[in-house]
Amino acid sequence: MGNSIRAMENEVQLTDGSIVLRPHRLSDAEPLYQVVRESLPELLPWMPWAHPDYSLDESKKWIELCARTWAKGKEYNFAIPDANDGSLLGGCGLNQVRRKARFANLGYWVRSKGTRKGIATAAALLVARFGFDELGLTRIEIGAATSNVASLRVAEKIGATRQGIQKKKIAFRDKVYDRLVFSLTPKDLESHG
Repeated sequence: MGNSIRAMENEVQLTDGSIVLRPHRLSDAEPLYQVVRESLPELLPWMPWAHPDYSLDESKKWIELCARTWAKGKEYNFAIPDANDGSLLGGCGLNQVRRKARFANLGYWVRSKGTRKGIATAAALLVARFGFDELGLTRIEIGAATSNVASLRVAEKIGATRQGIQKKKIAFRDKVYDRLVFSLTPKDLESHG
């Protein structure tokens, strides 16, 4: 497992000059745990993996899973470290990667103290470009509950096209949500340089 993580760490770094994304490292386990715990009030309604008893062990297992899924080409998850002090700001990644279909899903989250600063938007743009340029994808989808205004705003800001609403698509914590789906193609990113 350690070799997969080391190889992953050495391969990819994404930047737009103001933020930097990199694969998760084993040393991220404690900071990830702390950031998730700090951000639980904002994460609980939208992230199925976030729960009141979220543990350090779950952070470690997540990072190990990231290495395995990256090595298999199934997911590409990035940490968002602060460019100034290296503290963890959140995560952004591609999952449900289907190379033959040239498709993936894009997800993102930012710690409570980092919201409304353009971090999720910048990270989503970087990861989408990585998907198109490095993985050869032709379509990326973003899906979020219709009431998750912050996530929907990010999709709109990066130029994703609203596709429609999937009724009663997201179910967790005894609630069922409608899901708004956006699509992103390489052409959609042209206005972002």
